[in-house]
Amino acid sequence: MKKTPVFLESLVTNMLRLRAICPFSWRVFQFRPISCEPLIIQMNKCTDEEQMFGFIERNKAILSEKQVGCAFDMLWKLQKQKTSLLKNAEYVRDHPQFLTLHNLATNKFKLMNDDTLVNVLYVTQQLKSTMLLMSEDLTGEQALAVLGAMGDMESRNSCLIKRVTSVLHKHLDGYKPLELLKITQELTFLHFQRKEFFAKLRELLLSYLKNSFIPTEVSVLVRAISLLPSPHLDEVGISRIEAVLPQCDLNNLSSFATSVLRWIQHDHMYLDNMTAKQLKLLQKLDHYGRQRLQHSNSLDLLRKELKSLKGNTFPESLLEEMIATLQHFMDDINYINVGEIASFISSTDYLSTLLLDRIASVAVQQIEKIHPFTIPAIIRPFSVLNYDPPQRDEFLGTCVQHLNSYLGILDPFILVFLGFSLATLEYFPEDLLKAIFNIKFLARLDSQLEILSPSRSARVQFHLMELNRSVCLECPEFQIPWFHDRFCQQYNKGIGGMDGTQQQIFKMLAEVLGGINCVKASVLTPYYHKVDFECILDKRKKPLPYGSHNIALGQLPEMPWESNIEIVGSRLPPGAERIALEFLDSKALCRNIPHMKGKSAMKKRHLEILGYRVIQISQFEWNSMALSTKDARMDYLRECIFGEVKSCL
Repeated sequence: MKKTPVFLESLVTNMLRLRAICPFSWRVFQFRPISCEPLIIQMNKCTDEEQMFGFIERNKAILSEKQVGCAFDMLWKLQKQKTSLLKNAEYVRDHPQFLTLHNLATNKFKLMNDDTLVNVLYVTQQLKSTMLLMSEDLTGEQALAVLGAMGDMESRNSCLIKRVTSVLHKHLDGYKPLELLKITQELTFLHFQRKEFFAKLRELLLSYLKNSFIPTEVSVLVRAISLLPSPHLDEVGISRIEAVLPQCDLNNLSSFATSVLRWIQHDHMYLDNMTAKQLKLLQKLDHYGRQRLQHSNSLDLLRKELKSLKGNTFPESLLEEMIATLQHFMDDINYINVGEIASFISSTDYLSTLLLDRIASVAVQQIEKIHPFTIPAIIRPFSVLNYDPPQRDEFLGTCVQHLNSYLGILDPFILVFLGFSLATLEYFPEDLLKAIFNIKFLARLDSQLEILSPSRSARVQFHLMELNRSVCLECPEFQIPWFHDRFCQQYNKGIGGMDGTQQQIFKMLAEVLGGINCVKASVLTPYYHKVDFECILDKRKKPLPYGSHNIALGQLPEMPWESNIEIVGSRLPPGAERIALEFLDSKALCRNIPHMKGKSAMKKRHLEILGYRVIQISQFEWNSMALSTKDARMDYLRECIFGEVKSCL
């Protein structure tokens, strides 16, 4: 690896030290041009790095701290447009005018606001700087800004975390409740562990809580406490929550419910008395939530509370009331609010055909008034919940047509997510697929993936793989190649052995089928679908043994076929069938009815295309009273495998 230039390693240390020690009164004596706008406009007109570096060389004597920050930002925007980010980063880093920009940033760092500071730190790190050094002379405000940047970048550098938390610890008494919540969230995300720090943080949060009477502030404090290593709350804290409940909106109530559920999960084993009080508090939260929903008299007022509310964190007891309230205001859904309502429904996992039909109707009738970039949000709940409205083809066709002329400017990540959403609905618009599966777009996407956090980058790549797989299996006429072998092999390295429940089911299947050599577990199919259990029946419905190729209990399976594009049935004896048994957990089904969500339905289609007979068994049915004994479960498996039914869901 090429050694990082010394000036890059020293950049952050020198800049932060200067800003920390220089008095802010310097600001009033610094020379400022009458307007910085003309120079920023010139920067924005630069189309490559050479133009930017020429601009820096010509104007280095007059650039303000804001303009220096803009120069860093502009260099990074130019970088993101490149297909080979690593090569261009080395070119930029080694350019003499980048050293000039570094020196300007160091000299003007004391004048930068927090946003500019974080931006400069971020760009500096992205241009392979392998080390981010920090001074312990940071102010409390600076340390908080740096911690936020570390969370955004998912930086888990232990040395840096130690330095920043040392500053945070020193200034902890000066932070406001919302800032304390941010500190708690970021340190939890970064897996920070230090007992004395969290002890002081907990003491401070409880102190604030005992003296707070503002619902939103109480909600923030309670949420922060619930994230600590010891999240339980005493009676004083519970009383404080109860005191503000009548004034709480849905966001506050949902936040309280999430926190209380977290306490119950943590405390129920050894704090029986306190758990009873927490359960009583949940009942009160449910009461006030229902009351607030029943008294709602406007969809516009209600959707303002939904903006920052995620349906999957909404208490189960209130979700039905929420859906009923939205259905009551259904006629008020229009082109202005349809995107927000659709986004909320996507996050609930609750299938309301009335609401989805209304959303589809609004999209078809008012499409010209809907902003094109709202279309992905409108389509998503139909994809997530696996639901086709009555006018399915007209609805999807109208939405895609409205977006077609914007495909070239839509964010690449959004385009991938949109393509995936449509694929789950078995809808494959050729223009959209051509826009995604071409060298230019994929090169642009690759370049942008390099600047995302690891978790978000992996999510985008996984959706692209799923879209690629779906197109290859369901639309072979498009002749789009499969190019995700390497990605899938890396991803599936994390697949381990069977857990206790899976081993129990494996043994039952072995009994039903006549031996462990007649069943395989954790099978990877062509195109890398993972099947929970697999067996083969001959034309007389007699199980066929796998012989020496069977997988030992708990071991990682090998790829069962040589070619990733081979159809499963082609390797079987005449009349035989390959069976996939899938156990669906709660995440695979809607919250209100046993209806398969989009990804599970798509997987079933794909397995059938590959030659499987698919048996999908819901965990709710498997764990029901009707199947509470081993004999009942064995009979159930026999019926699913040897009977005429094709699905036990």
